[in-house]
Amino acid sequence: MNRLNWHVRVIRRAVVLLGCAALTAGLTTGGAQAGGRDPGREVLPAGDGWASQGEGTTGGSAADAAHVFTVTTWEQFRQALADGDGAPRIIRVKGMIDAVSEGCDAFAAQGYDLGRYLADYDPAVWGNDTPVSGEQEDLRAASAAAQDRAIKAYVPADTTIIGVGRGSGILGGSLQIKDVDNVILRNLTIEAPLDCFPQWDPTDDSGTGAWNSEYDGVVVYGSTHVWVDRNTLTDGRYPDSSLPSYFGKVYQQHDGLLDVVRGADYVTVSWNSFRNHDKTMLIGNSDGAGATDSGKLRVTLHHNRFEGIVERAPRVRFGQVDAYNNHYVVTAGQKFGYVFGIGASSRLYATDNALSLAPGVSVGKVLKKWSEAPLTAENNYVNGRRVDLVAVHNAEIPEETLSTGAGWRPVLRTEVDHPRAVPGIVDRGAGAGRLR
Repeated sequence: MNRLNWHVRVIRRAVVLLGCAALTAGLTTGGAQAGGRDPGREVLPAGDGWASQGEGTTGGSAADAAHVFTVTTWEQFRQALADGDGAPRIIRVKGMIDAVSEGCDAFAAQGYDLGRYLADYDPAVWGNDTPVSGEQEDLRAASAAAQDRAIKAYVPADTTIIGVGRGSGILGGSLQIKDVDNVILRNLTIEAPLDCFPQWDPTDDSGTGAWNSEYDGVVVYGSTHVWVDRNTLTDGRYPDSSLPSYFGKVYQQHDGLLDVVRGADYVTVSWNSFRNHDKTMLIGNSDGAGATDSGKLRVTLHHNRFEGIVERAPRVRFGQVDAYNNHYVVTAGQKFGYVFGIGASSRLYATDNALSLAPGVSVGKVLKKWSEAPLTAENNYVNGRRVDLVAVHNAEIPEETLSTGAGWRPVLRTEVDHPRAVPGIVDRGAGAGRLR
């Protein structure tokens, strides 16, 4: 971005933040609610998490009438993202639009056959020492490339994407917020992409092998000033429990729901519902990414609801992550790994959260140590009682002792609710269809 454009963007955001109502008076998008309110033109409030840092996050709120789109198909959606001259835009998603409406067979390369793939790479035939290669692996890779081209949608700068009313969103698509600035996602139901062509890696999982999949529901990659608000992100129609197993391992077809990686910065994730997923949220995707990630990956998570989540809520590397007033629900019988993952050079500040754990779920497993890094975890409540999560973790899992004191204190917070009140407040307000 050249210096002139940067100044224009800063001035435009100042106008929006100081007088959004006046700026948009008389403009009609068909999305305005009673009293003239148009959620598609709302901006992140001042002080609301890391995405409010600096010039703030306004998305496409300044869009003129020519850059407001209503879409009902995946093709229309991708065209609306690609169309235009770099001007701010609002994209209104009406209904559930399907990125994979023709099914996985539409992406399969001629000659690819899962049965043949399984026969060729069965550990009893192939072994567990060498990554798979050969004709069927080449055809699988070609099939995966076709799906990749079809289901990824690249979001430009200065864009707001918002669901219309209740029951609008994206099935099986992957939103790529990559190397841009100033994006807002609101009121969408996002069903995690289903990888049609996972790869078998016989050398993974300590040499016992594993199926590896691609595609996150939303990935924020190298981007700044992103606000993700009041969405529902879930495995939806394809929970892991519905997936088959081959070679003794689940045929894993899901990756992340929302990942923030590769130098992304100034992100606020608020009032979302994350449901029924395994690897939910990475903040920083590699221990070796210090050159791009150090001093960045500043993310705020507040008033989100996590239920049926196995792990990564979130797992953090490098970032200064502020997690407060979230509600974490671990139900009876569900698979559970951990909530907060403490990774390389991370500085997690997790306070004033509520955790509802089913009987028998270990409080010590709420935290998971991946690397030596200090954290602050204060005033968190488990089943209505205040618990020192670090002390309990260190007592229950002494071989993974965690140190306290993240070394910083968040200042970009809105009203902080008492953790005892969080379950009621968050359960009523989080997720798509609950814009206030």
